[in-house]
Amino acid sequence: MGHKFAEIAFTPAVKNIQSSQGSRASYARMEDRQDSNHLLGEREAEFIGARDSFYMASVSETGWPYVQHRGGPIGFMKVIDEQTIGFADYAGNKQYVSTGNLSKDDRISLFFMDYPNRRRLKMFGRVSIVTKTVDKDGDKQDPETIAKLEDDDYRARIERAFVINVEAFDWNCPQHITPRFTEPEYSDRV
Repeated sequence: MGHKFAEIAFTPAVKNIQSSQGSRASYARMEDRQDSNHLLGEREAEFIGARDSFYMASVSETGWPYVQHRGGPIGFMKVIDEQTIGFADYAGNKQYVSTGNLSKDDRISLFFMDYPNRRRLKMFGRVSIVTKTVDKDGDKQDPETIAKLEDDDYRARIERAFVINVEAFDWNCPQHITPRFTEPEYSDRV
């Protein structure tokens, strides 16, 4: 019970390092609180809805981590409800590393960045892959969900969608985030 992100991230090895580095006591107090950081609130929904990209990590069948950048129009990652988010997966380079990894292990880690304001949101979840039509890989056919996650003004072809059940999230401190700006963000500041 307690801080759901800590329950997943703070393995025995992590706790041992925290103890040796002097941070374990404060994290132990955090873990003893009421259940938290597993239901998205207005703050998280607004933050996710304002992003035009995120980083996504999956794990291969051989145990190797794989991190991929995903981008699209602002708000392409949709908050469906307090425990579910999703996005349309548009055609890309056709490597399908994340899709293949997630077909064998549905666990995912997401990292949402707001470089100009030095904010970041980390998230753990479990993915369901959905398609418009019957798929030979055994993915779930769900054209209604695909339609909800589609971005009307984005002209890329949807191959599938990822629906993510949020297991836990945590806001990170701004330390060491170098502010970066898109051209429109820079123009707005000058």
